Amino acid sequence: MYFKEVRLKNFRNYKDESVIFHPKVNLITGRNAQGKTNLIESLYIMSLGKSFRTNKDREMIAFDEDYCIVRCIYIKEDRENEIEMIISQKGKSIKVDGARIGKTSQLLDNVYTVVFSPEDLKIVKDEPEKRRRFIDRELCQLKPVYYKELQRYKKILLQRNTLLKKGVNDATMLDVWDKSLAEYGSRIVEKRKDFVDKLNILSRKIHSRITNGKEELDLEYESNILSNGEIRNIENDFLEKLKKSRKRDILRGITNFGPHKDDIKIIINDIDARNYGSQGQQRTAALSLKLAEIQLIKEEKGEDAILLLDDVLSELDKERQEFLIDTLSDTQLFITTTEIDNVLLDSIQSGYVFEVSSGRVEKTLTK
Repeated sequence: MYFKEVRLKNFRNYKDESVIFHPKVNLITGRNAQGKTNLIESLYIMSLGKSFRTNKDREMIAFDEDYCIVRCIYIKEDRENEIEMIISQKGKSIKVDGARIGKTSQLLDNVYTVVFSPEDLKIVKDEPEKRRRFIDRELCQLKPVYYKELQRYKKILLQRNTLLKKGVNDATMLDVWDKSLAEYGSRIVEKRKDFVDKLNILSRKIHSRITNGKEELDLEYESNILSNGEIRNIENDFLEKLKKSRKRDILRGITNFGPHKDDIKIIINDIDARNYGSQGQQRTAALSLKLAEIQLIKEEKGEDAILLLDDVLSELDKERQEFLIDTLSDTQLFITTTEIDNVLLDSIQSGYVFEVSSGRVEKTLTK
């Protein structure tokens, strides 16, 4: 799988631009604030329907414009496919191979991307919300039904919290929200636990290779409700926790139990890497997680995910840069950087080099 072309109109600082990509490596260079990240952002939204930089679609529309269009052509199973997204002040519409789709969940199983940015390097030490977002982002690609369940859970959670803040006059209404919250929450916990277990196996092997066997990485899904066993047992445990916590929930006006509070425990050589790992260990763990994501998508979907590296190589030492490029020889890579590193350029066997300036893209080298 790879992106063949993208066409942009009124997207961020791109007025009207079309770029043809190499199926292997695409090195995107240029000074800061010229549009490098904007370019890979346009590719990312083709897989998940939303940006990795903002939750507000309207921010992707160029200044003083009413709409933007992103149209990409990608190759999957030797077949050419097209996705078009039009974002306006009123919303967005999406077409897949010319047919309009009504829900974002219908987009999710078409093209698979993994983004790796400087923010992702901090995923190990950052707050739990970042790690939950990491799980959710990848599970939505792997299992589109998870996207629906997650959206439903968030909606029910919002409604329950709204009721708690207003004051509960009728406990029957809270019982209704509790039952629905436990139903969808248990599905989320079950899928997250399975995802982290699989990721643990893959990332442990990758981490061992990066560190030449000197470090052992372990991941564990941390839930404040039961996360093992049959889904019915998880649901019942969630319900029980909600009942026991009801008085505290009403007092605080918030739901204190559920997957919206969960986390991933990251252990390196029996030490909690979140609190006690060195910066180097935390970054290596983050790299291992990202590479494991790509491998898991390959195993689950039978396709190589497309990797978007947004100004991240400068944050890694030469050894890890080379490991990353060598490991992903079968994967289409997009690498943004302010300066071309000759060592990096020499390690690229086949690809294009682009220079971005004020929202214009020019191919400067073919390898």
